[in-house]
Amino acid sequence: MITGELKNKIDQVWNAFWSGGISNPLEVIEQITYLMFIRRLEDIQTSKERKAARTDKPIENPIYTSETNSLRWSEFTESHPETMFQTVRDAVFPWLRILGGDDSTYSHHMKDARFTIPTANLLTKVVDMLGDIPMGERDTKGDLYEYMLSKIATAGQNGQFRTPRHIIQLIVEMMAPGPRDEICDPACGTAGFLVAAAEYVERTHKDALLDVTQRRHYNESMFHGFDFDSTMLRIASMNMLLHEVEQPDIRYRDSLAQSAAGEAERYSMILANPPFAGSLDYETTAKDLQQIVKTKKTELLFLALFLRLLKPGGRAAVIVPDGVLFGSTGAHKELRRMLIEDHKLDAVVKLPSGAFKPYAGVSTAILFFTKTNSGGTNNVWFYEVTADGFSLDDKRTPLLSEDKLGPAPAVQLDAADHVKNNLPDVLARWARRNGSEQQRARTEQSFCIPKSDIAVQGYDLSLNRYKQILHEEVEHRPPAEVLEELERIEAEIQQGMSELKGMLG
Repeated sequence: MITGELKNKIDQVWNAFWSGGISNPLEVIEQITYLMFIRRLEDIQTSKERKAARTDKPIENPIYTSETNSLRWSEFTESHPETMFQTVRDAVFPWLRILGGDDSTYSHHMKDARFTIPTANLLTKVVDMLGDIPMGERDTKGDLYEYMLSKIATAGQNGQFRTPRHIIQLIVEMMAPGPRDEICDPACGTAGFLVAAAEYVERTHKDALLDVTQRRHYNESMFHGFDFDSTMLRIASMNMLLHEVEQPDIRYRDSLAQSAAGEAERYSMILANPPFAGSLDYETTAKDLQQIVKTKKTELLFLALFLRLLKPGGRAAVIVPDGVLFGSTGAHKELRRMLIEDHKLDAVVKLPSGAFKPYAGVSTAILFFTKTNSGGTNNVWFYEVTADGFSLDDKRTPLLSEDKLGPAPAVQLDAADHVKNNLPDVLARWARRNGSEQQRARTEQSFCIPKSDIAVQGYDLSLNRYKQILHEEVEHRPPAEVLEELERIEAEIQQGMSELKGMLG
């Protein structure tokens, strides 16, 4: 966890960028990202040098040579601010753009790197901030990056907005990825889902990752992310790097385009919050997706894409706008019918409408489904999340202490805490969805609905279609008893009046 002091330094640097004329938060993160990458190259080179010294052999695949040694982090950061600024601008960045490196996705995305920090003073502040970060500590690097990403307080282009970390963690905990999975996010943004999945696998499958083949899969072929925003791709690559995934498959791709039609049935798990910003042109959309569902709606096309990308038996967890659950068009109904009748719809988790503020106020839900090509839906588990641990206004203020937030808090929550954070209960009840949850009444916060009931409702998946309101029972007394009570009260009143007259007379 990063300290309050380091957060203050990040805030100061952030403000310095703004006062220096760089007001786009993504550009701020991108510039800091480049410098973190350069510092990482220093660490890699140092590691290679130590290995060479131990084995008394030449440095294997050195990043820096005697000609480029002056471009190392340890070299230029020791120079005068103006000299450092000139070195980074005129030498380090041109070299970075042509760096072949280890042929990783980072090197590929760095080929378009631009240095836009305007002054030596600002560069010095950023370098000093990064100098205070223990880059060898995985959690610190990751938390630093998450803190920077949290400062993106406005929606991006193309319907992009950041998925809150605790919602991502809930989804990953529920999906429980394993070390053999191939995980894809076809609209990866800053790679939040892939990072959380990597953290989960690293935490829960440490022994499996000791195997050389399994570790290579983790580093090179387990994580796949696509986006058509090059800035997002650079940030995503660095985000994965800071969580020590060495060569993730982070690529430029319009996932809905015809040109992306060659990856059918490749992945075992999809975790995504795809853009649902409107409609696309039929001409640019993959023809096989249109065959699955005839629509221009991006949210429906992405669901069709996920069904195509998953292997049989593969699982998906996808955030969708509420309209997907109850939309009345033919495409909406057909897609829901396919999920339920042709595959296995596992769950619908309704999120509170403020979950994505301040980025968006849209009401959403999470769909969990398994690709089977042969049906398998018997019951669908529903859960209505009414509180996620934060206020549901634009400020999104924590309602509980940090050790009580998220889907797996450090301390157990009591009933009063649950009212403010439902996520641990979601996770616990999800594990019992095929057992005791089957017996829950439709008046509860979670319950199961048989497939036949959903089919009768035209495959409507809105929770309110099935939830029953619990009416408080009132005990009614027999009329004779009520009349007798009234007569007694009237008699007491008459007696009181008589006594009062006597006292006054």
